[in-house]
Amino acid sequence: MRVHAISDIHVDYSDNLAWVRALSDFDYQQDILILAGDVSDDMGLLAETLEVLKGKFLHLCFIVGNHELWIRGSRFRCSLDKFAAVQALCSSLEVHTDCFRDGELSLVPLYGWYDYSFARPGRHLLRAWRDYRDCAWPDYLGDSATINRHFLALNEHLLTESNATVISYSHFVPRIDLMPDGIPPGKRAVYPVLGSKGLGHQVEMLKSQIHVYGHSHVNRSMQKGATHYVNNAFGYPTEDRIARKQLLCVYPEMESA
Repeated sequence: MRVHAISDIHVDYSDNLAWVRALSDFDYQQDILILAGDVSDDMGLLAETLEVLKGKFLHLCFIVGNHELWIRGSRFRCSLDKFAAVQALCSSLEVHTDCFRDGELSLVPLYGWYDYSFARPGRHLLRAWRDYRDCAWPDYLGDSATINRHFLALNEHLLTESNATVISYSHFVPRIDLMPDGIPPGKRAVYPVLGSKGLGHQVEMLKSQIHVYGHSHVNRSMQKGATHYVNNAFGYPTEDRIARKQLLCVYPEMESA
């Protein structure tokens, strides 16, 4: 059994959806796919994509990204309501959203948001970042730091998971030093909304051998301490220089598929 990983497939773009549909119906029938968020904010497209991938893999493990929690123009009152609806959809399709164990292998989802612990947001980001317009939160989740704490609290019961191999996964970036040194200064304006130090602390507490993440759209594979961090984002159709546009096998050996 192999474990493959991908994130940020953004099937709102027809080319990306076509890639999902074109994946082999035979090659991965004994394998697991980690899908680390940002499939679509459209519930119909999300359901279709999860159904397609569930038919191609033995097991599908999914965690929501920020796009899944956009509610503007939808029937949902707030992003937490949509989070619950996405979790219910996954349950109905037998898509794993909690810790999944198969013998000596554990796959552990780690929810999160961002709290500006990587950097403070500038005025342009506060105006332009779509989460501020397209998400809505209950009054008791009044700021990004509180939202992040809410999601991190969902992970606490998983942080003692122990197995021969533990692979954790998140949509958000768990540590800012995973970003390449060569990122231009102008592109670093999004660092405040990439993730949080708190998520990184949870990965360290869990001591997972591999951690898969997404969101940044910058493919990475690097060792930090006891954990190998992997970002295999598919990205937008134009992002062919920073994304490999293919599955990545992260277990038992790391190789493109």
